[in-house]
Amino acid sequence: MTRSVKPRVSRAEQAQATRRRIIAAAAAQFVAHGYGATLLDQVAEQAGVAVQTVYFHFGNKRTLLKEALDVAAVGDDDPVPLMDRPWVLQIRQETDPVRIIELWLATGRTILDRIVPLMRVLRGATGTDPEVAAQWDTNQAQTRAAHGFLVELLAERSALRPGLDVEQARDVAFVLSNVETYLQFTDVCEWTPDQWQERTAAVLTAALLAP
Repeated sequence: MTRSVKPRVSRAEQAQATRRRIIAAAAAQFVAHGYGATLLDQVAEQAGVAVQTVYFHFGNKRTLLKEALDVAAVGDDDPVPLMDRPWVLQIRQETDPVRIIELWLATGRTILDRIVPLMRVLRGATGTDPEVAAQWDTNQAQTRAAHGFLVELLAERSALRPGLDVEQARDVAFVLSNVETYLQFTDVCEWTPDQWQERTAAVLTAALLAP
């Protein structure tokens, strides 16, 4: 009888699997307990590793929160930036300005569905931890810059409303559809994600595009 041979897992693959378990455990702990109350000992226990392993891979709790947010934003831990993902190519190839906005918000909603629980954690810790506050500011700046990509696509198609320059349009798009506004609409105004996506698409179309 021939015995089946299991494929050998490399050290790099083992390390990557360990990182994934730690990040998943950290995300669960952050969402359940908040940033301040989450202990790396708890993260290690849930991940099934020694706490020294958590420190080895991530160094501190702030870095672990950042890594958990990065993974949530793109949906995996592949080393491919968010703006280099296939959905960006799809939007680039679209010629209809209204459809560009719709595709942008459809993907934006998918990302928000993943990151919102952790963004609540991050926002809640900004008042007590200056480095976490800086991380929030960095996230907002990156999101604002990403909306510049959307507006540039619209400008390339001569679709922007007359009198609205690219920088103004970027800031309008950012304020109307970033995570802070999303949280206001869904947490305070009790909009569903479907309502947010549909209504924000309508508002962005009216605000950005030429009639």
